[in-house]
Amino acid sequence: MTTRVKRLPRRMPGWAKVVTALVVVLVVFFAGLRLSVVPGLKDLFGSETHDRSGPALLKSIQDISRYDAASGNFQVVVDLEKDAKLLPDAIRGTRTLYVGAGTVDAYVDLGKVGENDVQVNDDRTSATLRLPHARLGKPALDPDRSYAVSKQRGLFDRLGDLFSDNPNGEQAVQQLAVRHIGDAAKESELTARAESNTTGMLQGLLRSLGFKDVRVSYGN
Repeated sequence: MTTRVKRLPRRMPGWAKVVTALVVVLVVFFAGLRLSVVPGLKDLFGSETHDRSGPALLKSIQDISRYDAASGNFQVVVDLEKDAKLLPDAIRGTRTLYVGAGTVDAYVDLGKVGENDVQVNDDRTSATLRLPHARLGKPALDPDRSYAVSKQRGLFDRLGDLFSDNPNGEQAVQQLAVRHIGDAAKESELTARAESNTTGMLQGLLRSLGFKDVRVSYGN
């Protein structure tokens, strides 16, 4: 008769056990700092912020010839969701609900007005001006009035935030907010209001100089 020898399970080397235990401790430690699992741990190892930036340097000066005639305040709610194709949202995926508030200015570029665009009669009582159509400036997001309402992240995304230099970055939702605000400004009557305000400003200015009849038109 032959006796079958049972193979004992292969034991993990001692150094591997130490490394594994160390990795687990570090993961739990950083997760406690990030997620505030252990009360008081985040305050104990909290970080302080010190502004050691140098003075701002003036690089250039540019003359502005445009007249900012109107400004619109806008607000948009951005709902951005990113999903993994083969993984459930609880494992990999993010969803951010963000309120973006910003302004868009409408202006008339007076620097494009040529000599032929301004006509004045001999006794300087009547003036006719032809100006370019009003245009929209770039949307400016207000960080003081913009904020994230909620953030949902999968397990892998949360673990990635532990070792990321920019955890929970909001750059994507901010860019979407700026885009939506710009689109809303195009659909608004902001440029029409800017042209109306510019006309009123010029008429008031020229009439104070003695002109009685002031006509302002717009065209490309």
